[in-house]
Amino acid sequence: MTSSFTRMLSSRSTVAVMASLGAGTLVTGYLMSDTGRAVFPERRKMFPPSADFPDLCKHNNCMASALTPAIYARLRDKVTPNNWTLDQCIQTGVDNPGHPFIKTVGMVAGDEESYEVFSELFYPVIKERHNGYDPRTMTHPTDLDASKITSGMFDENYVLSSRVRTGRSIRGLSLPPACSRSERREVERVVIQALSNLKGDLTGHYYSLGEMTEEEQQRLIDDHFLFDKPVSPLLTCAGMARDWPDARGIWHNNEKTFLIWINEEDHTRIISMEKGGNMKRVFERFCCGLKEVERLIMERGWEFMWNEHLGYILTCPSNLGTGLRAGVHVRLPLLSKDPRFRKILESLRLQKRGTGGVDTAAVGDVFDISNNDRLGKSEVELVQLLIDGVNYLIDCEKKLEDGHDIKIPTPITLFKN
Repeated sequence: MTSSFTRMLSSRSTVAVMASLGAGTLVTGYLMSDTGRAVFPERRKMFPPSADFPDLCKHNNCMASALTPAIYARLRDKVTPNNWTLDQCIQTGVDNPGHPFIKTVGMVAGDEESYEVFSELFYPVIKERHNGYDPRTMTHPTDLDASKITSGMFDENYVLSSRVRTGRSIRGLSLPPACSRSERREVERVVIQALSNLKGDLTGHYYSLGEMTEEEQQRLIDDHFLFDKPVSPLLTCAGMARDWPDARGIWHNNEKTFLIWINEEDHTRIISMEKGGNMKRVFERFCCGLKEVERLIMERGWEFMWNEHLGYILTCPSNLGTGLRAGVHVRLPLLSKDPRFRKILESLRLQKRGTGGVDTAAVGDVFDISNNDRLGKSEVELVQLLIDGVNYLIDCEKKLEDGHDIKIPTPITLFKN
């Protein structure tokens, strides 16, 4: 892969605009970005950084924990080649103090260069969110060899469905919080052009959110495929919903087992899924499809954002590295009521959600169980961790059914710091 600055100012030109008042009176110039944002560097310099430092005294997110007045002073006036600023990175964390018991990330990247220009803040946030992974000194492994997976078939008396997803970003184009309309439309054009050349069991069709018929919309809702306009303040305050639904859409193969979202929270979200417990087959399709999409995009002169320390670059720091969430819907009526359930999940590096996603309740004792980590371990390692962990949960459920005791396993070591 090339460096993070390979496609810089060539497609991101800015126009200096000078205005005058009255009889030749010249006022300070400003820059107008291609998103229509006016940037007033001289006006900012009228005030010291301390006057702009946000009030974070009631906040519980990683950004608020890491941001100090000194760091803010050093970074406030820096901009990426696309005119993205620190204040724009942290706005979602400023506007959303968070929950006392749930620590969110609190910042997003506007482009690939954000992680480098504002690394003094991003890196400690990444280190906290990813369990001590230090992007200054550590490198991230990538491995999409599905043949390495073992014991990838779950007991289908317990596992109802299996799924693996990740995200990918197109290098040289701004990320969703910062992209112009033209950049967002270019993402859509590049991706659907590549997807139209998929063959075999990956052959499918693209559905534009703005052009979808009511029948197509209902079918995608019934299939649990359709994503809607973001309503979470974490996303809207980050700028994800601008111009909705312009240049957003969903692609899926004819078998409805390989799915790609375009221009939601990331440029793309790539998903392999099916009913039942064959996680190895789901991961094989995931790896095959992902490699083929990347090949087709590279044939057209584009590539995914990636570097050796952060892995694949995505909008939220929580998804750096693999961006991978491997998960199952699994029935655990007895274990879920056991007081040790939460501790068992922690030891196995797993997280639980309701079947409707984040912040939803379980229905009929069915939980969405997935890997908790993204960065520092490869795709193969994380999927295997999920497989081993879910098999342990199923074994616990069976023991409880038979009246036997269960144990909290030894905590998994993620990596050496």
